[in-house]
Parts: sequence; C-alpha cells; structure tokens
Amino acid sequence: MDLGVSRKVGHNEQVEVTTPVIITWNNGKSRMVGDFRALNTYTIPDRYPIPRIHETLTQLSQAKFITAMDYLKVFYQNVLTDNAKKLLRIIFHGGIFEYLRMPFGINNGPSH
Repeated sequence: MDLGVSRKVGHNEQVEVTTPVIITWNNGKSRMVGDFRALNTYTIPDRYPIPRIHETLTQLSQAKFITAMDYLKVFYQNVLTDNAKKLLRIIFHGGIFEYLRMPFGINNGPSH
C-alpha cells in the first residue's frame, strides 16, 4: 500500500466487485493478494502478447544501438483505468482497497 499500488475505497462508495485476500506468511508479514480467477474467466486472452523472436531479431539487425532495461516490479509500472480499478477491488483487514496499478494474477497483464 505504501508503494502507490493501491488505495482505500470509501465506505460510501459503491463496491462493484471484490475478491478475497490470501495473507499467509510464516514470518508474520502480510501482503495484499487478490484471487482474480473469477474475473479472468471473462477476459479475452491476447493471442500473441510477447513479440515473436524472429520478428524482433529482424528489427534488431538494422539497429545502430541496442539497449536492455529491466524494471523492478514491472506489473506495477502499468497504471489502471478507472473501470479496471473498480473490477480489481479487494477485501483486506483494514477495509476495501482498489489497485491503482496492474496487480499480479490478471490475464493479459504481462502483455501490457
């Protein structure tokens, strides 16, 4: 919650969808985890979310410079739309929260 990944939803705000939270760590720490399997059944999968290697290598063969980047917590780099935020609300011991950025466990998440 302190990473700007989620925010608490007000009690007077209508809750359209909530998912249960699984919080179990042996060291006593807690983590927000949503079970998005039900939502994923309504998701249309991307056919080719990752570029094909042959096409990528063909494009790179013409390049003058090649740069590689590795993002920390890459899912959290994707900001959600207002509609997606409403679908990705979760119940936590402190209330109801919605993700502001792409959480793990969403179909097609890696393709964006």
